[in-house]
Amino acid sequence: MSEETVVDQTVQTQITKCDACGANMLFHPDTHTLYCEHCGSHKRIKNETDAEEQDIRFAFVQCDDAENAHKSVVFSCENCGAKVTMAEGETAKSCPFCGTAHVTATEELEGLKPNAVLPFAFGKERAIEFGKAWARKRLFAPRKFKKTLKGDGINGVYAPAFTFDSQTTSSYVGRIGTRHTRTVGYGKNRRVETYIVWRTISGTFNQFFNDILISAGSKFDQKKMQSVSPYYTDGSVAYSEEYLLGYMSYRYEESIDDCWSMARTTMDSAIRKGILRQYSYNVLDYLNVSTSHANVTYKYVLLPVYVGSFKYGKKLYNYYVNGCSGKVKGKAPVSPWKVLFTTLLGIGVAVGLYFLITLL
Repeated sequence: MSEETVVDQTVQTQITKCDACGANMLFHPDTHTLYCEHCGSHKRIKNETDAEEQDIRFAFVQCDDAENAHKSVVFSCENCGAKVTMAEGETAKSCPFCGTAHVTATEELEGLKPNAVLPFAFGKERAIEFGKAWARKRLFAPRKFKKTLKGDGINGVYAPAFTFDSQTTSSYVGRIGTRHTRTVGYGKNRRVETYIVWRTISGTFNQFFNDILISAGSKFDQKKMQSVSPYYTDGSVAYSEEYLLGYMSYRYEESIDDCWSMARTTMDSAIRKGILRQYSYNVLDYLNVSTSHANVTYKYVLLPVYVGSFKYGKKLYNYYVNGCSGKVKGKAPVSPWKVLFTTLLGIGVAVGLYFLITLL
């Protein structure tokens, strides 16, 4: 099937009605409950339990066999009857006509099913304040930008990721060296030279890895995720559509095979560092490591992030707020006048200090 082909796929979605008034409910991160904006009622999340690790062998059996086509997911809003199209990969959104929050039913999702979610810990208003505090700290950002940053361009998103646990056993062999000095020669030829004493190392190294976190989406990739980390995924709970009500959510784009490969690369680097920490050395000649993995498990977890976007001049900027900790990273516009003023000020201070020192 060509890349230009578009397939319309109709799915069933989940919504939750208020028991008191029948209005639609949303997840309320401050109280960790479902909340009715109409009457103010709260409702507990059903079956709130800790997320469980899954054997990775079963994930490989369930590998995604979806066709390489652009798929538009269509759902019929149960509240107003409108036909609504979700973006490719999107699994949760609000109806643009009546505001009803919809989440794609788990059985409708292709490939692996999410089994864990790290819920938002605070709402949009607080995320906006985190964003404004971040903007105020941008030294070279224009003053106008700092004053005009608003919350109308920020949305809560659940981003897909995988975590991996593994018990590793590594055998290794290498050669390390320690630098020493000695005095050689006589008279005018007397000098100090450096030499290296080499020794061979070998052995077995064991290390358990818990929740190595790998992003599985392009919109919030590994680099962006790490910029606002840490995410304490040990605190994730079993997946429920109710946590997604009122937020956007995306399906994984990177396969679990590729994510597991990235996780192994991360583990390999940590293992090498752990091995070398056991020894005192100055120079590394080589280190060959062979690692086996046992009891490998994974979680397909949704991570909370507020994504902010704003235009300044003709350019679009983005920033990201960790939905648990409030840590913010992003790009801000730079005022050339502030940079010029700071540069001239630095030059002026340097010249002043030079003349002060010279006169003294």
